[in-house]
Amino acid sequence: MLKTILHIPHSSTHVPLKDGYIVSDYILDQEILKLTDWYTDDLFSSESDMIIKAEFSRIFCDPERFSDDEQELMAQFGMGVLYTKSDNGETIRNVSPELRNQILNDYYWPHHSQLANTVRNQLEENGRALIIDGHSFPNIPLNRSLDKSPNRPDFNIGTDAFHTRPELTEYSQSFFNDKGYSVGIDWPYAGSIVPIEFYQKEKKVQSIMLEINRKLYLKELTNEKSDNYLQIKKVVTEFCKGMKMYFDSLKITN
Repeated sequence: MLKTILHIPHSSTHVPLKDGYIVSDYILDQEILKLTDWYTDDLFSSESDMIIKAEFSRIFCDPERFSDDEQELMAQFGMGVLYTKSDNGETIRNVSPELRNQILNDYYWPHHSQLANTVRNQLEENGRALIIDGHSFPNIPLNRSLDKSPNRPDFNIGTDAFHTRPELTEYSQSFFNDKGYSVGIDWPYAGSIVPIEFYQKEKKVQSIMLEINRKLYLKELTNEKSDNYLQIKKVVTEFCKGMKMYFDSLKITN
């Protein structure tokens, strides 16, 4: 039976290792407040699908970044796989080569190995795999946001030219538009995660990113749930169930 792989990389607030940090806990907490995809582990929760959740904060190690800073666009802002600067550009951590290797080996690579193994198992059992990459984003662009356009959409669908069938994008846009929500396609954020061993190689691995504007479910500039929280959770649950059924109906070949 097909199970959607729900990837939740940015919901945790846990910093398991303080080595290298040169700022106070207060500053780290403020950065966590700003950058965490609050409650996405709950918004995307499912008893019938498979959840791959990073159990560490993105300010400690960001599993959605390339491990090599030479390949990672955000590394130029000190926000590569291991954040060394805050959103405001302040240095928050010094990372030695030894510390970098330790964090990658103990946290980054085990997370990616779990994701890759789950995808591999779905391919073996069902001949296909569907990843929904679950995120949220602030209504007001961060200082380090590459896209600072105002009037951000309610939902953002991220795609990959090789791993996201156009039908999946069309289904997603219609789903949210029919419910009265605005949708950005690869705006303000683009792409969707695929394990590197399948990337650009296996079209039977399909991936789509869903980003939720935090204004829909949080009280502005806080991590406090708004009165609309349960409604947004219901919408996300309906989307994930509908996407799985639609994906299961498609014929996908390499």
